[in-house]
Amino acid sequence: MKIKGTEVGTGRPLICVPVLEKTKEEVIKEVEYLVKSDADMIEWRLDAFEHYTDYNEVREILQQIAPLLKKKLFLYTFRTAKQGGVVSVDRETLNDLHDLAAESECVDLIDLEFFEEEHAAKRIREIQKKGKKVVASHHDLEGTPQIDVMRMLLDHMCEGGADIVKLVVTPKTTEDVLRLLAVTSEFHSENQETPIITVSMGKLGAVSRVSGETFGSCVTFASHGKKSAPGQFQLEEMQQTLAMLHEGCE
Repeated sequence: MKIKGTEVGTGRPLICVPVLEKTKEEVIKEVEYLVKSDADMIEWRLDAFEHYTDYNEVREILQQIAPLLKKKLFLYTFRTAKQGGVVSVDRETLNDLHDLAAESECVDLIDLEFFEEEHAAKRIREIQKKGKKVVASHHDLEGTPQIDVMRMLLDHMCEGGADIVKLVVTPKTTEDVLRLLAVTSEFHSENQETPIITVSMGKLGAVSRVSGETFGSCVTFASHGKKSAPGQFQLEEMQQTLAMLHEGCE
């Protein structure tokens, strides 16, 4: 899959940096910095933005950053509290925010919490009709399911029509991490047309963030300052680590 000329799903994982700023000025300033950085993708975590219910202000931000994002991939995410985000939000507001993003010229991908949607496949099609790619996501904040359960979750998201599937789990043992890596490799080898993103959170799961080229996870998340999840590397650390591992894979 190519987006803005960038290959997604093969080779070295893309580095995505979340923007977690609270104000309009801070969001724009952070995007301006990241556009010039080594990040391949920028994620706006709208749930961290204090005025997310002010749709006009959200539109203004998207309009102002659009000229900066001609080459950099842009992922738009509202992570609900139930899935590890900052705030809870009603379904109507979330749908409005997704529709707003789908109409914006600068948004390339929209994150959709697949199993929180009543009609996920229908919602995916609606967003795709507006020219956006959908990342269907699921976050398990309590643990790491067995391989067959994780595979079922990934298959459901894939069969629902998602362009990219994302599964994040919480490990308690090294075996948990190994199970995630195994299901990532299995899904990737059997679904070449659907890129996969997987993360095992925290220090215990850190290896999952840097081993995507080996096991198949196509995007890894790094931070610039604020971390959006436990175990994230800083952007510069991630870039250096992936570069070394990439050389070893050649």
